[in-house]
Amino acid sequence: MFLSLALLTTSALAASSEDWKSRSIYQIMTDRFAVDDGSTTEPCDAGLGTYCGGTFNGIRKRLDYIQGMGFDAIWISPVTKQIDGDEPGRAGYHGYWQQDLYAVEPHFGTADDLKALSQELHDRDMYLMVDVVVNHNGWLGSSDSIDYSVFKPFNDESFYHPYCEINFDDFSNTTNIEECWLPSAQVPLPDLRTEDDAVAKGYQTWISELVSNYSIDGLRLDTVMEVEKDFWPDFVAAAGGIYMVGEVAFGDPGTVCSYQDYLPGLLDYGSFFKLTDAFQSTSGNMSDLATSVASVQSECNDPSLLGSFSENHDQPRFAYLNPDIVAAENLIAYTMLTDGIPIIYEGQEQHYAAEGSSNGNDPYNREAVWLSGYNTDASLYKLVTKLNQVRTNAIKDHTNKDYLEYQSEVVHVDDSTIATRKGKIVAVLSNLGSEGDSYTLDVAAKYRPNRKLTEVLSCETLTADGEGHVAVPMEGGKPKVYYPTALLKGSGLCGH
Repeated sequence: MFLSLALLTTSALAASSEDWKSRSIYQIMTDRFAVDDGSTTEPCDAGLGTYCGGTFNGIRKRLDYIQGMGFDAIWISPVTKQIDGDEPGRAGYHGYWQQDLYAVEPHFGTADDLKALSQELHDRDMYLMVDVVVNHNGWLGSSDSIDYSVFKPFNDESFYHPYCEINFDDFSNTTNIEECWLPSAQVPLPDLRTEDDAVAKGYQTWISELVSNYSIDGLRLDTVMEVEKDFWPDFVAAAGGIYMVGEVAFGDPGTVCSYQDYLPGLLDYGSFFKLTDAFQSTSGNMSDLATSVASVQSECNDPSLLGSFSENHDQPRFAYLNPDIVAAENLIAYTMLTDGIPIIYEGQEQHYAAEGSSNGNDPYNREAVWLSGYNTDASLYKLVTKLNQVRTNAIKDHTNKDYLEYQSEVVHVDDSTIATRKGKIVAVLSNLGSEGDSYTLDVAAKYRPNRKLTEVLSCETLTADGEGHVAVPMEGGKPKVYYPTALLKGSGLCGH
């Protein structure tokens, strides 16, 4: 059986990769962010892995909460029709077990609801990023009982690879990674033959229509490494050339960055594991984190297009790994102020810790945000707001016009501290936690001699010495973020 689908052409609706560089992104799992009626008491046991009731309309009604932190883009989970059913562990509430590319998952709302969300975002000068899956579909049953006719548009077994399971212990076996099925204890995930012309063109037609129909500004691409690299350039072109950020969930910067020859952006997994290790405890390795910065910069074509993150729906909650909120402050400050486009995962700003989990991971790390009451007085909510403000100010500062292209520079590293400079922002970050001693740290911050500086999180001021060094007062492991005082005018920070 042959599927004939004509490739539609589309022009970019809005956001190019360059447009996205100045944005910051709040990641949303649609089912877990907000319900239609605005309830903050709707029950949701994340550990069950069932639908909890979040919708597109719920997101739209809670955009003030997101925009209040300074975010000007959201990334929502896949919108396509999922497997039927809602039994524990076998529900498609997350969006990654699709069956019909051309229908919207009814648990999340209607096509008109998604269009209304897109319109509201654009009215607020915010961007919409949608997660998409091209590697696989989902089936509720055994792998030998699959009825391929239920899938749309790829409705015949000939569009899929024969069953074999990916062996993630051997990343050198490219054929196995690209052609075998993702292992899943819950549901089989039939792997599409994306190397075939009919499948590739079918996906090009679909993504062209999806982007156009819902005025989508950017795409997050799931399971990029499980699809052959040559698939991606034509897919990018079919979507009108809008910004895409791909998931290559592997800790080697060279492997991750190799995909930037095919895609504009990638999630910065090349730094992620070193980042979480560095702040997870007082024995975290700051030198390894510093090395990863240089490695990513040397391996990637454009680090400014990477997605900087420290939590997501597939990784453990950091607060589970280290419950000290001061450690989370340092981790988030690094995430927001390093190279690339910062991404904060829903609930991270509320210090969610995947309670009830044995490892901080899926499905417990997918808690309902509404159960926090959308607390805008939460300390991490306020921290993210300030970090977005200082980053936005640096981008707009006419004396700092190269901020987005300025590659983060490690200006100090020791066993417990890393200090980075990006543009005129110097961040001094510690893994000592709330029990950290008070002391003074000399940082070669490379400021103009005798320049007056403001630490934007505490609003304390100091002056760089004659060599541009800063004597940083460290106490209680708190992060420090410095910016020239005279250049904070209009930033909304520290009375300016």
